Amino acid sequence: MPLIHIDLIEGRSKDQLRGLVKDVTAAVVKNTGAPAEHVHVVLNEMQKNRYSVAGVLKSDEK
Repeated sequence: MPLIHIDLIEGRSKDQLRGLVKDVTAAVVKNTGAPAEHVHVVLNEMQKNRYSVAGVLKSDEK
């Protein structure tokens, strides 16, 4: 059972997230041979004030 965790910053539409999990699932099926019904994808959406790059919160970026 492949289990894929994806961390990303909040703000994407439901359609974008649907496309992401569909494409990730297809890639795992193609490259591992696992059946799609056994591929689990967990999306962890973070608030912009809970993630930083180079010491700067994403919520502070302009």
